[in-house]
Amino acid sequence: MARIVVGAILCLIGLVWFFQGVGAIGGSFMSGEAIWAVIGAVAFAFGASLLIGARRSRA
Repeated sequence: MARIVVGAILCLIGLVWFFQGVGAIGGSFMSGEAIWAVIGAVAFAFGASLLIGARRSRA
């Protein structure tokens, strides 16, 4: 259950960071900074892997 919660939170945070990094979401020091797009993509990928791993372990 913890993997699902942490994975979902990482996916959401990763998406926000990615879109701030590419400049789609403004109003932050992260807006328009490419490094945050990369960090967001990595966070999303890690969260997705946690969700996939949790799904496989339940099956």
